[in-house]
Amino acid sequence: MSQSSVPPRNLPEQIPEPRREPRRQWLPSLVWLIPIIAAVVGLTLVVKIILERGPVITISFISAEGLEAGKTKVKYKDVDIGQVQSIKLSPDRSHVVTTVQLTKEAESFTADDTRFWVVRPRVAASGISGLNTLLSGAYIGADAGKSEDTKRDFSGLEQPPIITRDTSGKQFVLHTADLGSLDIGSPVFYRRIQVGQVAAYDLDQDGRGVTLRIFVNAPYDKFVTINSRFWHASGFDMQINANGFKFQTQSLATVILGGIAFRPLDDADNVPIARENTSFRLADDESTAMKEPNGRSQLVLMYFNQSLRGLEPGAVIDFRGVELGEVKSVGIEYDDQTQQFIMPVLVELYPDRLGRKFNEERTSRYTPRERVRYLVAHGWRAQLRSGNLLTGQIYIALDFFPDAAKAQFDLDHNPPVFPTVPNSMDEIQTQIASIARKLDKVPFDKIGNELHTTLTTLDHTLRGAEKTMDRLSNDVAPEITAAMRDARKTLNAAEHTLSDDAPLQQDVRQTMQELSRAAASIRVLTDYLQQHPESLIRGKQEDK
Repeated sequence: MSQSSVPPRNLPEQIPEPRREPRRQWLPSLVWLIPIIAAVVGLTLVVKIILERGPVITISFISAEGLEAGKTKVKYKDVDIGQVQSIKLSPDRSHVVTTVQLTKEAESFTADDTRFWVVRPRVAASGISGLNTLLSGAYIGADAGKSEDTKRDFSGLEQPPIITRDTSGKQFVLHTADLGSLDIGSPVFYRRIQVGQVAAYDLDQDGRGVTLRIFVNAPYDKFVTINSRFWHASGFDMQINANGFKFQTQSLATVILGGIAFRPLDDADNVPIARENTSFRLADDESTAMKEPNGRSQLVLMYFNQSLRGLEPGAVIDFRGVELGEVKSVGIEYDDQTQQFIMPVLVELYPDRLGRKFNEERTSRYTPRERVRYLVAHGWRAQLRSGNLLTGQIYIALDFFPDAAKAQFDLDHNPPVFPTVPNSMDEIQTQIASIARKLDKVPFDKIGNELHTTLTTLDHTLRGAEKTMDRLSNDVAPEITAAMRDARKTLNAAEHTLSDDAPLQQDVRQTMQELSRAAASIRVLTDYLQQHPESLIRGKQEDK
């Protein structure tokens, strides 16, 4: 570096003094306008999203099958009302918790009774559902609640509800002994037309029955009246009893899935329509459901001293074609007095079925037990009878037997004992058994031996007779033949003598004619002597 290029030192007089200028007003550059506008737009969108965002809720499910965070939608009537934001496992690992962001319009879905479930392909009693999710994927369905209380945590349903709250119709309660082949979604029929379905069922608290809730769609719910009867229409209704063979079915759907049918007891007009949640009894079959009201029942005990094969619980108690009750149980007991086994049968009778007139005359004065005692005093008895020869089933018939021994219907005994009589078949069997016992006393072996001896003697006798006939054929037969020839000649001669043209016949005929003329002359003489008896002395006078 040359020395001439080095600035001189210690020359302060050469540095210019700074000048003060007035401060100018700050103006933004145009470059900042774009980020500012973008920030304002973004802030506006954020505010809009925040303002339009609905509540956040959590829904618990047993499994997260088909669900995916950020993709799975929440729909109501196929309209998006939210989206699953996250899915996580519960602390106890018993279920999964999904966080759902609802839209502003879906804020009412936070009602306390709102229901959520996962819509996926399912095969149930009500049919096949969710097939559209095979392509679009599963989603969460919703049923809006009506409660004024709200909450943020929900428990999802594992099965879609059969009835949603926007469906028109009524719910009814049915009570039955067992569920049978019914399930949620099983159809409900009215005159073989499907009008509803089973919505829910649960076991009774005492464990002795099942309570079902059915839903009947509008406008068919008006056909459910206070006198409607419900019964199981599941599968084939096949009965083989004392009345014969019966076979019924509602439709092909009930054969596979089961179902319920109902019908009013009668078609009378102006029958009040049943209110919602009215309780009904679900019968096992149509015939049981359509029976007339039984009225007050009476338990009685019947003792039979014969086989009860073919008599089962549920067998009818028949009185001249009218069912008065049914058999409740069949047992066996040992009688110390007679030292024999007897067969007790517990029976439930319904005296009100005997007729309105009979009951009206005695309702005010007699109880059902006293009415039965009145009939027993007049010869009312129970008798076993065959109901079906093909199946061997029997039933108990009630009838009047005037010649039956007198019996008492003890009202103090619980249950009272109803008198019985043996049937005609039992009497015939008893007589046959008596004859068999008498036949057992007959000494057939001794008779057989004596008969054998007699037959042997007869055989010897027949052989002797055969020998005698041989001798007669050889010795006596020729003589008999000659005698027969002589007899034939004698008969021929007699025939010749007695013929019409024989001389003897002619002589006899002439002699008879002469005898006739002589008899006529004697008759004339007798008549003359009767008129002229003096002619015997004087002789016959000349005719003047």
